[in-house]
Amino acid sequence: MADFLDQIKWTSDGLIPAIAQDAKTGEVLMMAWMNRESLQLSVEEGRAIYYSRSRQALWRKGESSGHVQVLKDVHLDCDNDVVLLSVDQLGEIACHTGRRSCFYKKYIDGQWQDDAPVLKNPKEIYS
Repeated sequence: MADFLDQIKWTSDGLIPAIAQDAKTGEVLMMAWMNRESLQLSVEEGRAIYYSRSRQALWRKGESSGHVQVLKDVHLDCDNDVVLLSVDQLGEIACHTGRRSCFYKKYIDGQWQDDAPVLKNPKEIYS
């Protein structure tokens, strides 16, 4: 089963960017990094598991927040260097800032402005 991992063009540090997209709406929820182990486990467990570069460890999405991403499909781009995860987001929050999506900053008139509300205070999520 691990043969599919050999077809991926991993970065020099063994990672691949992973974009999580809501399976129902198509909304882009977040971007994170995966290594071989996290992608393999994601497929095996049916949930999004990422690799945290800051902690140098696997990160099961929702392990501390409860906002799990159930894996529906995995796609590889034409260059074999980005994966797109189609997920069911359990709980409406995907971003550690308490927003639905990590892509809440919009370029308007030469600056970045917040374009989505905080749905839950992060201190309440990660207490």
